[in-house]
Amino acid sequence: MVDDALLSVDGLCVGYDGSNALNGVSLQIRKGELICVVGANGAGKTSLIRSIAGIVPSTSGVVKLNGVDITGMPPWEICERGIAQVAEGRQIFGSLSVEENLLLGGGLKRSKGDQLETLESVYQLFERLRERRRQVAGTLSGGEQQMLAIGRAIMSKPEIVMFDEPSIGLSPALTDVMFCVVKNLNERGITVLLVEQNVATSLSLSNRGYVLENGTVVLQGSSDELLNNSEVQRAYLGM
Repeated sequence: MVDDALLSVDGLCVGYDGSNALNGVSLQIRKGELICVVGANGAGKTSLIRSIAGIVPSTSGVVKLNGVDITGMPPWEICERGIAQVAEGRQIFGSLSVEENLLLGGGLKRSKGDQLETLESVYQLFERLRERRRQVAGTLSGGEQQMLAIGRAIMSKPEIVMFDEPSIGLSPALTDVMFCVVKNLNERGITVLLVEQNVATSLSLSNRGYVLENGTVVLQGSSDELLNNSEVQRAYLGM
């Protein structure tokens, strides 16, 4: 257990239609860490993210942020407390402009007072979004939409950003860019929970990792330990 955890998940269970997607998952993240949760498709990674965010209810278990129990809180209150999500599939507002999407992300009480300053910081991170700030978001390329989804999360001034499969649908070159952005955000002081199928890259970026299989954490440890683990190498790294 991590005593000074920013985010703590203890014994989280999630079920759909009589079957379990998560079976007592526990993990902890300290402030400033970059933690990854890796595993094959269907392992329960997205269910974990969505349950922490309050989108999917848990059947048991506790989620705490800064020591405060947020289990069962509505998603908007969890966002207000400092958890932002970059969802799989981006989920931007396609009929709105790039800047309108970003300003919506900065509409929380916690972030509204610094909205223009934060907007400028997003544009410094993603000059492409500045160039396309008046463009309808639905006409952006896949990589640009992912930049927008990340920028919108940053606009809420989060304590922690949860990334759900950020590399899905991107070319290898854009995937490298996205992972660099994730690392850059962490270096700027934002705590990151990265959920990914790309095991090698995720572990190379992170401080610690958890391996999820069939809704259960089967391995955890430092990223170096997991990269050198024979089971991880055989199951996920083709070694």
